[in-house]
Amino acid sequence: MTTHTGLPAEAAVLEQLESWTAAVRDRDIDAIVAHYAPHIVAFDAVAQLQFKGVEAYRQHWQACLELCPGLMDFELHEVVLHADGEVAFCHALHHCGDTNDKGEPQVGWLRMTSGYRRIEGQWKVVHEHFSAPFEMESGKALFDLEP
Repeated sequence: MTTHTGLPAEAAVLEQLESWTAAVRDRDIDAIVAHYAPHIVAFDAVAQLQFKGVEAYRQHWQACLELCPGLMDFELHEVVLHADGEVAFCHALHHCGDTNDKGEPQVGWLRMTSGYRRIEGQWKVVHEHFSAPFEMESGKALFDLEP
């Protein structure tokens, strides 16, 4: 990660967000978790109710990457970002998944919100939340909705 001295806050956070998405597409676990504060609290759409701390989230990210061994699809759409000198947040629609062993895409849409703080001069994610809408009657997640 780079230090963003001199950049407006929103531009610096957007640079971090782009760096994070590239790290995920590259499956670089060290680069992924380098974007998180040590005390991150994350609400992911997979596996657990919450993850506390960067080591717990690292383990979760590693498991997720192993579940998606095919060609990675990891894109953010409709990103909205707000930042001041010390705190920032963004929300976006997130298209993610991979290609299965038959070459078929297994992708869906999620909602993402992340909160940042500037810690020792670097923007770090202190909270991240992924979710999928669901159908009330069946409890089925609705990954195939389109923006």
